[in-house]
Amino acid sequence: MAEPRAVLPLAEAHARLALEKTQRFVELFRHGTLSIELYAPRGTDPQQPHTRDELYVVASGSGEFVCDGRRERFGPGDAIFVAAHRPHRFEHFSDDFAAWVMFYGPEGGEAP
Repeated sequence: MAEPRAVLPLAEAHARLALEKTQRFVELFRHGTLSIELYAPRGTDPQQPHTRDELYVVASGSGEFVCDGRRERFGPGDAIFVAAHRPHRFEHFSDDFAAWVMFYGPEGGEAP
């Protein structure tokens, strides 16, 4: 089995996402329980709670992040943690918003 890539260039991630015209995300890496995607919603963020913990790292853009009723501003370079099964979404985000998202841990995760 080949070793996973060590570097995931943002420009390459954007190019792959552009090919997925109807998708808001593209998976770029998978190893063990870790999955890394580039997430770039347009207009609205229709996410539903996920079954694994996740960590976002904002690559570009800004806006507001809502989780469990708490609203916080975010910008480039910010890291955002969301535990499995927590309702969350991005709101009022700029047109250039994109974030790396890392899902990890077992499917099902721990319920809140």
